Amino acid sequence: MRHALVRMESFMAGGALLLLLALVFGQVLARNFFETGIPNAEILSRYMVLYVAFFGAVLAIESHKHIRIDVVAAFMTPERIKKLRAPLYLISSVLCGIMTWAAMRFWYDDWQYVAEHERWSSVLALITPFGFFLLSLHFLLGGLFRQPQGTDSN
Repeated sequence: MRHALVRMESFMAGGALLLLLALVFGQVLARNFFETGIPNAEILSRYMVLYVAFFGAVLAIESHKHIRIDVVAAFMTPERIKKLRAPLYLISSVLCGIMTWAAMRFWYDDWQYVAEHERWSSVLALITPFGFFLLSLHFLLGGLFRQPQGTDSN
């Protein structure tokens, strides 16, 4: 199940990156050669950056290559670091869960007041609460279940 989730997230990250590149390249061509532009390309590309960032962050957590503060870890043994991973992942899961809740509230407020013709961009903005939910889920899974041997970087 977890492997299928990671494959789906990899596909989404790659698809969002390809769409972003195609959109920006198309916009450059349209402006330079045809003196026009792709309608709403800037808005769409901003959201594609968020999609790439969130799905990339999730994949970084899964491979234990996410950003972490290693000041204290520099003075600790590798065994102690491994023992602390689960509690720190669970704390990170709770924090990302709180961010999910806050992002969902923010999104819902935006949805209530957005103009009818701009609702499509609000649908794209769901990546923020969904991205934090995925981060929380992967931290939770990483804290509760050990990775198979050979996939653990620490």
